[in-house]
Amino acid sequence: MTLIADNLLNRRSFTFDPEAIRADFPILSTTVRGKPLIYLDNGATTQKPRQVIDAMARYYETQNANIHRGVYQLSQDATEAYESARRKVAAFLNAGDEKQVIFTRGTTEGINLVAACWGRKFLKPGDEVVVSAMEHHSNIVPWQIACELTGAVLRVIPINDAGELRMDEYAKLLGPRTKFVSVTHLSNSLGTINDVKTIASMAHKVGAMVLIDGAQWVAHHPTDVQDLDVDFYAFSGHKLFGPTGIGALYGRRGLLEAMPPYQGGGDMIESVTFEKTTYAPLPNKFEAGTPHIAGAIGLGAAIDYLTAIGFDAFAGHEEDLLRYATERLEQVPGLRIVGTAAKKGSVLSFVLEDPAISSLDIGMKLDVEGIAVRTGHHCCQPVMARFGIPSTARASLAMYNTRADIDALAAGLEKIIAAARAPGRYAATAQGALPKAGLNLEVTYPKAAGPSPQAVADDLAEAFEMLGDRDAKNEYVLDLGQKLPHAFDLLKKVTPRVAGCMSEVYLVGRRSPASPEVFEFLADANAEIVRGLIALLQRLYSGQRAADVLAFDIEAFFRRIGLDQFITSQRRNGLAGMIQRIRDTAGRIASAG
Repeated sequence: MTLIADNLLNRRSFTFDPEAIRADFPILSTTVRGKPLIYLDNGATTQKPRQVIDAMARYYETQNANIHRGVYQLSQDATEAYESARRKVAAFLNAGDEKQVIFTRGTTEGINLVAACWGRKFLKPGDEVVVSAMEHHSNIVPWQIACELTGAVLRVIPINDAGELRMDEYAKLLGPRTKFVSVTHLSNSLGTINDVKTIASMAHKVGAMVLIDGAQWVAHHPTDVQDLDVDFYAFSGHKLFGPTGIGALYGRRGLLEAMPPYQGGGDMIESVTFEKTTYAPLPNKFEAGTPHIAGAIGLGAAIDYLTAIGFDAFAGHEEDLLRYATERLEQVPGLRIVGTAAKKGSVLSFVLEDPAISSLDIGMKLDVEGIAVRTGHHCCQPVMARFGIPSTARASLAMYNTRADIDALAAGLEKIIAAARAPGRYAATAQGALPKAGLNLEVTYPKAAGPSPQAVADDLAEAFEMLGDRDAKNEYVLDLGQKLPHAFDLLKKVTPRVAGCMSEVYLVGRRSPASPEVFEFLADANAEIVRGLIALLQRLYSGQRAADVLAFDIEAFFRRIGLDQFITSQRRNGLAGMIQRIRDTAGRIASAG
């Protein structure tokens, strides 16, 4: 039996033991690159206990049927399992009425639902929507869209240097034009815990509605929407030890009933004719089509699991872990924690400043040690702009993490710093201040490395075939980056940053002065691995005929050499953005003739 099963009958005997909890999570006993997995990316998604995995498998093995409309027993059983999960969510949030719980794909869809449905019904030109400067993009962009469609105006609560909301400024923003306030409960990029009860009370005094993004909060603290007195509350199952693709939106019944549906389709209607459609009562009105039945059941199992443990059982452990992690990382030379609010939870974002090492490089080097952290802007670009940095590395904690995990993280960071300080090693910077060497553009515009991109690709492929595994190939790319001339400071002044990158990348291309049909380019970045990718691209493209550049299949080449993990735009490493800019410039050269 598992730890939870052993203690369900006698909660008084339950003593929280993170090592015993870990036994419920199969993935935590696996290895990465031959080393035990140290998982510190819980802010992105939490791992799943066996109880959740088994509940979903059991549904598919013994209950799989569509819900709500089938008269046969299997459909009735599936419907009951699905609606039972809704009741569990309602109890988990203390929603009072289960019909106020709408299943969604996650927090993002929940916020979009409210912004679209409430926004298009109630927002008018000149109305104001208030968000905070620490919001995830999913709590900014939907409101921007709603404002653009309705003529409303978006207002932003500023944050101080510690990453805390300026409540004095929030009070100034509130007024008769304020119609909606939408803020996060716990910041995914800074770890700040906001006083959402006070935020809601202040908003209600001016007649505004309130939505809370609870994505980062719900796995760490109990949630009582009635006590918080909020109008909407959204969260994601996968951040609560449940499956991906499922979440829930709580809304006050009167507001949900007054809102138009989010999508049209099956199960959200009462009656349909070609002249008029009437909609089903809550919650079906907002759940068009066949839902993620297994996901809802898995979410219910995750709530059962967490409820059996009890927040009070592991609250002290998580508080101790965050305190220890903060103290341990503050001891790492050259490390600066970004987000130092007095009330924090679960998240530690940081940069390495001395030596300055980009977050992308930090993440890749920690991965070699089996340590999983998140790197980039964390879908919080305004936060990064507020602190004057392109990105951070982020360690986010869960109840199954231990002090040993934190020690391993600190040791991994110290190893990275020691390697960067070794003689002859170049450390890319987190802030973009590279050594001012090799800034002569005529010197650093590379000429052709072969008669065509394909010929160069064939030579490079032979070299990569001899390297073996992915780690060896990555190291080779890093070595290529070591030889790339430094032009970062100059390029930053003369060209826009390449879009879509967690690192800072700058690239300029031109028609060769000697040959009008030839394309040349110069680029640099603040991440070692990206500098290596730039060196590869320069060998393939710079000095080649623009028409040949356009004809070359770069994706096939990266698959051929076994580095296709870099090629997708979702990797946010800059490669896809650089390729697009190269192709745009080469296209202009080719079309000009």
